[in-house]
This record gives sequence, C-alpha cells and structure tokens, in this order.
Amino acid sequence: MGPVGGFLRGLVCLEGMRTMAWTYLVCAGLLEIGWPVGLKMAQTEGQRIVGVVVAIAFMLGSGALLWLAQRDIPLGTSYAVWTGIGAAGTFVFGLLFYGDVVAVGRILGVTLIVAGVVVLKLAH
Repeated sequence: MGPVGGFLRGLVCLEGMRTMAWTYLVCAGLLEIGWPVGLKMAQTEGQRIVGVVVAIAFMLGSGALLWLAQRDIPLGTSYAVWTGIGAAGTFVFGLLFYGDVVAVGRILGVTLIVAGVVVLKLAH
C-alpha cells in the first residue's frame, strides 16, 4: 500500500473513531435520562431503594460512556450534547409517563435545546 492508500486508510480509521465517539455520546445522553427517572421513582413509598439503585446505575453507565466519548469530542461539546439529550429526553419521559404539563413555552424551550445539540454536532 502506497502513501496515498495509507493516508486514506488513516482517514477512514479516524472517521470511524469519531463516529464511535458520537455513538458513545448519544448513548450516554440516553442513559442520562435514567437517573432523574430513578430519583423520581424513589419519591414513591416502596420504591425508594429500587429508585436509588436505578439512578446510580444509570449515572455510572452514562458517566462511563461520556468518558469514552470525550476521548475524541471536545469537553464543552460533549458536555452540552450529553446534558441536552438528557434534559430533552427527561422532559419527554415526564410528559409521557408522569403527566407533566404540556405548555407552549416548555415545548419551545426543549426545541431550542435540541436545536443547540444539532448545531453542536454540525459544528464538530
């Protein structure tokens, strides 16, 4: 393999690492939804221990995947995307499963969070 082939192979490998980092980051963001849900579960009598265990498990999984993602994604970008996915996902979960109030302002706020996450991804 010549120098051009090696260079192209290196680019493909680099792109694969970035794709994997973004996969870790999205999964970390999705797991980020689980710990506030676990804490909400812990508010219910009889589910306290289960809720706390769920929260801790999701915190650990989310943090580990964020750590892996930060190998290839800058700190500010990874943190903003991670919390954005977690915040928007928790908002939707609350609407669907906990009867949280649907209001135009709340929907607009979450839409802006999602738009920010998309812009960060496109800028990376």
